[in-house]
Amino acid sequence: MKTIQFREAVQQAMSEEMRKDDTIYLMGEEVAEYNGAYKASKGMLDEFGPERIIDTPISELGFSGIGVGSAMNGNRPIIEFMTFNFSLVGIDQIINNAAKMRQMSGGQFNIPIVFRGPTGSAGQLGATHSQAFESWYANCPGLKVIVPSNPYDAKGLLKSAIRDNDPVIFMESEQMYGDKGEVPEEEYVIEIGKADIKREGTDVTIVSFGKIIKEAYKAAEELEKEDISCEIIDLRTIRPMDHETILESVKKTNRLVILEESWPFGNISTEITYQVQEKAFDYLDAPIIKINTADTPAPYSPVLLKEWLPNSDDVIKAVKKVMYK
Repeated sequence: MKTIQFREAVQQAMSEEMRKDDTIYLMGEEVAEYNGAYKASKGMLDEFGPERIIDTPISELGFSGIGVGSAMNGNRPIIEFMTFNFSLVGIDQIINNAAKMRQMSGGQFNIPIVFRGPTGSAGQLGATHSQAFESWYANCPGLKVIVPSNPYDAKGLLKSAIRDNDPVIFMESEQMYGDKGEVPEEEYVIEIGKADIKREGTDVTIVSFGKIIKEAYKAAEELEKEDISCEIIDLRTIRPMDHETILESVKKTNRLVILEESWPFGNISTEITYQVQEKAFDYLDAPIIKINTADTPAPYSPVLLKEWLPNSDDVIKAVKKVMYK
């Protein structure tokens, strides 16, 4: 095992796959000459050249469409958005073309494309740069949605996403690129659609994903001091979702708290809540609690932003509430 940064895990996954398959290329703003806005493609222009590491104009609609068209013609593009906030400019290509082409062509065209970049808030970037669109994309049949929370998962899942014959939305975070973690030096992949139990527990299940899961870890450490045992599940893949791992955990702990960095209306937490109440209602000893951001655009003020985002204190309060403590 070698300790590397999250950005290095992303770079390694792309580079390793590109060395094996000439049809894979990376396209996006500043991915080449600048080594990526977050240095996640550092050194790749030198290794693969400008025909496979392609800088684009600021035109997400344009280069997303180029990616979809080239995927229809046998390539396996990786399209980088500087943030998924900007993917809204190209969402027509993602939703109306990439996600639907296989069905609308009667299976004649696969679209093996990865759209990747940061999601959610990243500090004081304002309302239009601090949005989480996981639930938007997961709502669309034909797309797979992945949100890793650490370098190990990022590398293994990105390699699987690049190899997948369907379009994959791969969401990262500006605030995780510098995170360090152990990653095997040998080849490995992680299966899409499998959640991971990051911490075993017996009293309450906490489900989360992406960078906000760190707040669940902090809460679990504090709650352990009070003899409350938390089981933490990292979804990793939003669609397809691993319902079985969640259900089996809830059947063991009988309580569920869901932590998600998103607006509270119609999100991933809502879907999990429905699935659990439908399939494991008799196992619940308390109502499910979901923890989300405030139901407003993200504020710029650091004081307000701190209140807007979920944190470990929110998780502790929720756990104690389902424990009736």
